[in-house]
Amino acid sequence: MRENRLNSEKIEELVGEITRTYKGDSGINFIEASNLPVRDKIVEILDLFTELLFPGFTGKRTVTKSNINYVVIDILYHVYTELSEQIERAYKYRCRMEKCDTGGCRAMAEEAAEYLLTQLPNIRGMLKGDVGAAFDGDPAAKSYEEIVISYPCIIAIATYRIAHELYLKDVPLIPRIMTECAHARTGIDIHPGAKISKNFFIDHGTGVVIGETTVIGDNVKIYQGVTLGAMSFPKDERGRIIKGGKRHPTIEDNVVIYAEATILGDVVIGKDAVIGGNVWIKDSVPAGVAVSTPKADLVYTKHKT
Repeated sequence: MRENRLNSEKIEELVGEITRTYKGDSGINFIEASNLPVRDKIVEILDLFTELLFPGFTGKRTVTKSNINYVVIDILYHVYTELSEQIERAYKYRCRMEKCDTGGCRAMAEEAAEYLLTQLPNIRGMLKGDVGAAFDGDPAAKSYEEIVISYPCIIAIATYRIAHELYLKDVPLIPRIMTECAHARTGIDIHPGAKISKNFFIDHGTGVVIGETTVIGDNVKIYQGVTLGAMSFPKDERGRIIKGGKRHPTIEDNVVIYAEATILGDVVIGKDAVIGGNVWIKDSVPAGVAVSTPKADLVYTKHKT
């Protein structure tokens, strides 16, 4: 029988070495941090929001015309209770970090949760336009139902539109947790601070990155691998990144951006412009202009089997 080399003495020594790394540390451990939002709870809340936005989508509830009101009431109360608790935790986290003690975290959390719920009709209206843009923009799409059930962009955009409302209410942590959950599920990374208007379609979607201060107009279509990012960041006298300010692109109405295009910095892509695949853009593009790279010189040789 093989001898166990990790005896009690070595375990105690190892425990001491590991726990010493926790001392004075903040940010990467969560000891006694009961006022942090719980990621799994946020995921559950997002699933409930999906039921409200696309009733019957998850299949967890049987939804009919006769019971729809009862289903919505049940979900609304559940979401309000759970979301208020998580937002309160987020506000308490910020108070702990900023050493404030207003004592109003619960009231602020309930107000933010109520605000988000009141925005659901508007969010659902926006999502109808997004689904319609996907149907109109993808010749492979056979129905709206197919798009909602199977297209990753709808999950990513729906999650963004929910998270964006909490971002506008200055709720800490939770908006980013939400969009990063969608990022993990879909490969589409949309910061909750971005401003995205109606009829937005991301075709295929894998590898898309949309930064915090990006502004996107109506009827914009982008393909997989597109980056709407920032240039290198200015730093203060201590070498720390200066945060805030507009640092991502503005994409005006009716723009199409093809696969793997990279657009960086506070530039404007004008209305009706077309950005070709694999281009690298750091300057503004006028309205109605098509941007592409020169045609590559292709070499054809006989394939030897």
